[in-house]
This record gives sequence, structure tokens and C-alpha cells, in this order.
Amino acid sequence: MDDFDIEKIDEVIHGRVRLGIMAFLSGAGSADFNGLKARLQVTDGNLSAHLRKLEDAGFVAIDKSFVDRKPLTRVSLTDPGRAAFTQYLKAMSRLVDGRT
Repeated sequence: MDDFDIEKIDEVIHGRVRLGIMAFLSGAGSADFNGLKARLQVTDGNLSAHLRKLEDAGFVAIDKSFVDRKPLTRVSLTDPGRAAFTQYLKAMSRLVDGRT
């Protein structure tokens, strides 16, 4: 497979938890922190660290508010995040299929 190019894999997305976040948000659009944490079966700190990395890349937006005096954190996929995830999936498909 001479055309294999590992550089086409987006390292920000490729981690298991970050990939899970992106995949979930691509279907759901947005999610609250606790729902995402339960779905991905990760700790608060682990999810926070991964969300920060995705936020720094501009792939997710994080909105913090209060509902009935309780903090609510909502995470949503940004347009650049959706585009990056689509590109990631295309790159993975090409690598699996052996195309460039």
C-alpha cells in the first residue's frame, strides 16, 4: 500500500474518547456534560481534558449556564468541527480501502 499516509489522520480527533465525543455530537448536535460523561463512561476530569482539547481546536463549543441554580454545561459541535470530523472519516475510509 504505497499511498498509505498516516499524516491524514487528525490527531485531535483520533483519540478514543475524543472520537467518541465527535461521533456522538455529530448525530446529537449537542449534549449536556453529564449525559456525555455517562454515554462515554469517563470521569469528569477525563471528559473535561478531552473537551478542552477539542475546544482549543475549534471543534466544539462549550456553553456554561445555570438551571434552577445548578450548573449546566452543554457541548455542541461547531461547523469547523463537523467539517473536520467528515474529513477524518474520509481519511480513515481511504486508508482502509487503500485509496488516497
